[in-house]
Amino acid sequence: MRRYLNILFVLVAIVVAACSMEEKSHVEGEKATYTCPMHPQIVQDKPGTCPICFMDLVLVTQSGKENGELMLSESQIALGNIKTMRIKTGSAGSNTILTGKLVLDETQTDVISSRAAGRVEKLYLKENGQTIKKGQPLYELYSEELLTLQREYLLALKQNQELGKENPRFASFLEAAKKKLLLYGLTEGQIRTLARTEQLSPRVTFVAPASGVVTEVAAAEGQYVAEGSVLYRLGKLGKIWVEAELYPQEVASVKEGELIKVAVEGFGQEPVTAKVTFISPEFRAGSQVVILRAELPNANDQYLPGMQASVMIKNANDTALTLPTDAVIRDEKGAHVWVQSGKDTFKAKMVTIGEESADNVAILSGLKENDKVVVSGSYLLYSEFVLKKGADPMAGHQH
Repeated sequence: MRRYLNILFVLVAIVVAACSMEEKSHVEGEKATYTCPMHPQIVQDKPGTCPICFMDLVLVTQSGKENGELMLSESQIALGNIKTMRIKTGSAGSNTILTGKLVLDETQTDVISSRAAGRVEKLYLKENGQTIKKGQPLYELYSEELLTLQREYLLALKQNQELGKENPRFASFLEAAKKKLLLYGLTEGQIRTLARTEQLSPRVTFVAPASGVVTEVAAAEGQYVAEGSVLYRLGKLGKIWVEAELYPQEVASVKEGELIKVAVEGFGQEPVTAKVTFISPEFRAGSQVVILRAELPNANDQYLPGMQASVMIKNANDTALTLPTDAVIRDEKGAHVWVQSGKDTFKAKMVTIGEESADNVAILSGLKENDKVVVSGSYLLYSEFVLKKGADPMAGHQH
C-alpha cells in the first residue's frame, strides 16, 4: 500500500511540474514587440529605429487587448495634438436660426427742411434708399431772401474793413450778418468764398447736415417751397435694426434685453452681438408670427438697410454634463469618447448623448463629472487603437 501511495505522489508531482513548465514556456513564448509611433505597420521584436522616419521604436503593450486601453508615448501625444479637459456641468442648448433683414432705426431720423422761401432748382438725390455723407450737396435753392442776406453781409464786411479800426461797432455788425447766413444754412466755407469773390448769387447749394440714407424725397425740381417745408427725410446708420419673425413656440426662448448673435450676409467675420429691444405683443396681420427687433452697432456704416441676416437664438435647457461636439466619436455602434485612465493611457467609453448644438453636446450617461476626456485628437486615438490592437475599441461594450 505504501508503494502505491509513493507512486501516486510521484505522478502528481510530475503533472504539476509539467503544467508549471508549460505555463513558463507560454509566458516566455510571448515576445515583446516594438513599433513606430508614426508608421504602425513597422513591427520588430527588438528596440531600434523606424526605417521610414528614423524615430525610435516604442514598446507595444499587450495588456491593452484585455481592457481596451491604449498607451502612447509623449512624442505621440505631442504630434497628435491630443488634449484633454475635465467634463463639467453646463448647458448644451441648441440654437434657433432665424432669417432676418436689416432696417433703419426709426428713432434716428433727420428732417431736412428749406431754410428760406424759394424755388428748388436742383435735387442732387432723387430716390429713396440712396446713402449720403455729411457735407455732400443735397439741393440747390433759388431765393431772393438769401440774395438780400448775402448783400447785407458784403456791405458789413466792407464797412468793417474801412471803418472798423475807428469804430468797433462795425465788427459786431459783420458778426451778426455772418450768423444770419449760418442760421439760414450756409457753411463756413461758402461764407469765406463769398467774402473772397464778392459775387452774389440767388442760387445757393445746401449740404447734408449728417450722414444717412434717404428715406423720403418730399420735393421736386422747379417746385416753390415755403420756409420750413420738408424736402428730405434721412435715416442715420450709426445704429441699425435687424428684424426677424418668431413663431408662437419660439417666443418663449427670447426676451427683451437679451443678447443674440447676428451674421450679416456678405460679411465673413464672426457673428456680431445685438441686443433685443422689441418683441411685438401681437401677431403680424394675416399671419401667425410676431416680430423680433434687435439693435445692431454700425460704427463704420458698413451695414445697409435691406441686407439679409441670420439671427441665432440660444435655447436654454436644463443643465447637464457637456462636452465639445468634436470630442464624441459616432459610428454604427453608437457614440463614445476617450478618457484618460492613467499617465499617457487612454480608454474608450460608450456614452449616451442628448441635446446638442453647434458647439456642445450633453452627455446623459457613461461619464461622471471631472472625468478627464480627450477633446482634441479623439479620431487619432481611435485609428491608433485599430492599427495597433487590430480591434474596435467598442467591440466589448454593451450598446
